[in-house]
Amino acid sequence: MALTIGPLPTDPPPTDAADSVPARRGARSPRALGAWAAVAPLLIYCAIFLGLPTWALLYEAVRRTNPATGVTSFTAQNLTDSWSGFYLTAMWGSLRLSLLTATISVIIGLATTHAIAQSRGRVLKQAVLTASGVLANFGGIPLAFCFIAAAGTAGEATGLIRKIDPGFALDTFTGLVLVYPYFLIPLMVLTTMPALEGLRRQWREAATGLGGSAWDYWRHIGGPILLPTALGGFVLCFGSAFAAYATAQALAGGTVPLITLRIASVLSGNVLAGQENLGMAMSLNTIGICALMMAVYLPLRARSARWLDS
Repeated sequence: MALTIGPLPTDPPPTDAADSVPARRGARSPRALGAWAAVAPLLIYCAIFLGLPTWALLYEAVRRTNPATGVTSFTAQNLTDSWSGFYLTAMWGSLRLSLLTATISVIIGLATTHAIAQSRGRVLKQAVLTASGVLANFGGIPLAFCFIAAAGTAGEATGLIRKIDPGFALDTFTGLVLVYPYFLIPLMVLTTMPALEGLRRQWREAATGLGGSAWDYWRHIGGPILLPTALGGFVLCFGSAFAAYATAQALAGGTVPLITLRIASVLSGNVLAGQENLGMAMSLNTIGICALMMAVYLPLRARSARWLDS
């Protein structure tokens, strides 16, 4: 029996040497250059209106003038003083108010967002999202005026609130705790709505089909997916409450020790001689805390996005 041999495989066609050489690391594609050109105006804007003021704040925070000699020198005394005495009390007051109001907003916001996400009414969902977008930015003097009219000394709801808390007043710590969630809860709704809408119905059905309860679903599937978003929303609410100024100033004035109110008092001239730059040091502290909050928020947000895209 004859043995036939097919044609031998030929060598692959030669390729151009230029094609086989990997692109140089320093080379950039036109698309990448176009992206950088598109974002360049925003970067320049941030560098001018955010970078330069921050640098000036840092420069002034480490300068101090001796009231006796008039000599200005660089020192860390302003930073040290900003973390002592009633300045430390004001910082602790802001931290305590921000933690409490952020916690309240996360609990109520998650429950509200879950209820809206599970509803099938598209009009209701769109109305809630639109209202949340407006209310999340409704702060400052208008919000303070609304609460003064509703729950102030002669407000319509003051008597009802004082049946629960006889010592209630808007110019106290409790009053601020009541007011702040008004704009923090809508912010929490806007932050967590995409994550709750991203929970697929098939995951719940699969868990039920395998014999899992609702608790098992939230413990092993829904909870781990929503946890980064919930923590990110908490950080965002904390930062918004910590940086709020106009609402607290209009409601409490100087009765509640808050770092933002203390900074305004120092910058307006209510400071000892030689400590004119103490307000700059306190402002630098608040920027550091807000930067820390954003450093925590961004990785949590990225992790939540990876969960929902998978």
